[in-house]
Amino acid sequence: MRTVARTGSMGRMTDEGVVRQPAGGPLGGQYAAGEAWVVAAQGEVDLQNMAPLADALTEAAGHHAVLVLDTSAVTFADSSFLNLLLRIHRLTDLRIAAPAAGVRRLLDLTGAEHVLNLFGTVADATA
Repeated sequence: MRTVARTGSMGRMTDEGVVRQPAGGPLGGQYAAGEAWVVAAQGEVDLQNMAPLADALTEAAGHHAVLVLDTSAVTFADSSFLNLLLRIHRLTDLRIAAPAAGVRRLLDLTGAEHVLNLFGTVADATA
């Protein structure tokens, strides 16, 4: 399994196999879990701050057949986040893991839970 290092730069894989992440914001860590790549989202995710998360998901979708988004630490998500999920869903096998209450409500209200693949835990999503 790869380790996660926090830096002030955009998230990217280094030659040493370490995933570098920006400190703070909606993008948490990233790591390999079996055949899947896991990206963790955190805090508030909206149009104003989601660029690092969107970049990480788009890049990962281009390299991994299975992409798991851990949303357990997301406290708020708006329609731009939903749009991002639907866009990434079209690019790869996106699996939403452990949706927090706000994310679950957004998906339920919009009917997106019928389109996206939801899992109770990251372990279930990577199995």
